[in-house]
Amino acid sequence: MKRVHLIGIGGTGMSAIAVVLLEKGYQVSGSDLNASPYFKLVSKRGARVILGHDPQLALQADLVVRSSAVRDDDPEVQAARAANIPVIKRENFLSELTWGKETLAVAGSHGKTTTTAMLIVLLDALAYAPSFILGAEIKELGTNARWDVGRHFVVEADEYDRMFLGLSPRISVVTNIEHDHPDCFPTPRDYLDAFVSFVNRTIPNGKSILCGDDPGVNNLLKTSLRPDIQLLTYGFAEGCDYRIEDYAWKDSASHFSLRRYKSHQSPQKLGDFILRLPGKHNVSNAAAALAVVDALGGSAADSAAALAEYTGTERRFDIVLESSGEVLINDYGHHPTQVRATLSAARELYPTKKLWAVWEPHTFSRTESLRKEFAQALELADAVLITKIYAARETDDGFSPQTIADTMQTGKACYISDYAQLVETLSRQLSGNDVVVFLSAGKGPQICACLRENILKQNGEASA
Repeated sequence: MKRVHLIGIGGTGMSAIAVVLLEKGYQVSGSDLNASPYFKLVSKRGARVILGHDPQLALQADLVVRSSAVRDDDPEVQAARAANIPVIKRENFLSELTWGKETLAVAGSHGKTTTTAMLIVLLDALAYAPSFILGAEIKELGTNARWDVGRHFVVEADEYDRMFLGLSPRISVVTNIEHDHPDCFPTPRDYLDAFVSFVNRTIPNGKSILCGDDPGVNNLLKTSLRPDIQLLTYGFAEGCDYRIEDYAWKDSASHFSLRRYKSHQSPQKLGDFILRLPGKHNVSNAAAALAVVDALGGSAADSAAALAEYTGTERRFDIVLESSGEVLINDYGHHPTQVRATLSAARELYPTKKLWAVWEPHTFSRTESLRKEFAQALELADAVLITKIYAARETDDGFSPQTIADTMQTGKACYISDYAQLVETLSRQLSGNDVVVFLSAGKGPQICACLRENILKQNGEASA
């Protein structure tokens, strides 16, 4: 099999698969409904891509892989099936993609992209030369995917549509477990069970590294996990196998140490570390990555310099503008816990500025089922602008975010469905001492870019 057609190739996950396939020497084609930056990237890398549908491309492939958003009635799916060409989802293709490598898989409701990126950067610094795929571009490496000569394949293990159940990791990581994707997991128990299945897919005598601070992870530890998997915990809490100590935010950076505790052995300090990202949640993510390095037999201390220089990934607390007192931050957060963590980090980093949250709800099912939690998280901002819901894979069920704005503190939140009007309103109200956080898994980057352009024009600066 050398010719693979990817439906939804412009998405972060599918484009990452395309890059790895191209670097492995496969012939890759693909289609998407939107010309995203990743769509353009894979085209430049050598994939044959088309906007819209082209059943002929599918018919020229040995295998068709579709994203979770692609339905059975898709023209390319139907054409391939009629021609007896296999059509599979990402989950079923991961074993082919990672074949010949030892998989390191990072899962969790929140923080998995950042943790995966940190792990890749650390392994790179230690000359492990890992292959990898994840859902955002790593700034230091300028890509979200790579095929390399090392023995390890690092994967951001997405739980949606149970994609992560296609992996058989040597080391599995779970950053946290908090009910999400109600369209796929109707109940919290359904969601937890998926993570139990994921951990149980760790290979015999493999390791699972789990956040001991997280209530959801602690519920997982009470379930039926295979006895031939070594379970290790990390976090701030006493009793963790990898314990974060001496945490402090100073000089615009997080400072902490990490100590390994083993039964019947003296604790061993793995090193002192600096992370130039705000928030204890990011320190926890860093501890997970360092724990994996240690579990592989690498020197966590030798990773310190790389961690200190880590600048993050796109759309994860991504500071896209600092100009004349105004700061714009682009963030992917689209769950109440992510919203809360991002706004808390912004408050920590910019304590004297007015904090704005521009929130684009993502999917009707999530927005409606977690509306109270979203309202509570958004209260951390001084002012909130809410856009229309980004439907993604769903259809409009009539629920309006106005309902959420109405439940918040009087005068704090405003629902504006028109993007241009939102940018105009915000541009008018900025005072020169503001930090604006865009929280979005959809159109947020485009809205942020428009506001950035307005600010630069007002300040007489040329846009980059």
